[in-house]
Amino acid sequence: MAIFAAIFSIAVAITIGAMSPGPSFVMVARTALADSRKDGLAAALGMGGGGVIFATIALLGLLALLTAVPVLYTSLKVLGGAYLIYLGYKIWQGSAHPITLSATQQPTLATQQSFFLGLTTQISNPKTAVVYTSVFASLLPSEVPAFAVIALPLVVFMIEVGWYSLVALVLSSTVPRARYLASKKWLDRTAGTISSLLGAKLIFEANNP
Repeated sequence: MAIFAAIFSIAVAITIGAMSPGPSFVMVARTALADSRKDGLAAALGMGGGGVIFATIALLGLLALLTAVPVLYTSLKVLGGAYLIYLGYKIWQGSAHPITLSATQQPTLATQQSFFLGLTTQISNPKTAVVYTSVFASLLPSEVPAFAVIALPLVVFMIEVGWYSLVALVLSSTVPRARYLASKKWLDRTAGTISSLLGAKLIFEANNP
């Protein structure tokens, strides 16, 4: 049961990370605005593909490291918790800053190009690798069953594609876009608070095993 609780917690943390404002969000939003909803969804699939690549590399590298140096487990748990608190702070700090999107800032792309733009934007963002490594290190048990190694990249794919597809759908429609941007401040603050609380919980558990 512990591994299922860990996978659920990882899913929550990855969702918060995906929702935090950054180049990925802006790229998908502008693609949906400047090109079409279809192109925005293609970019979302590219984001999911990039997430799977990073998640697999981070997961396998982390497992190899913990096998070689088991004492690092507690330290990584504390560092991962600290990162989630920092991420929550940055999300909260940026909650009052409006997102400016212009439909004229990006040329029209073919759907395949939108997919590869999403993929390359994701894998060129070092924050993605840091998020996955930190979250996996913080939340996974010291022994990870084989099925979890397969399940986690799939979970990451569904979260990345699901969130960025929602972004593409919402921001390609006038009324939902206006409502989202109007609610951005409180949505960001909620996500930032959850991230910080999760990070504090991880640090507490690491110091009180």
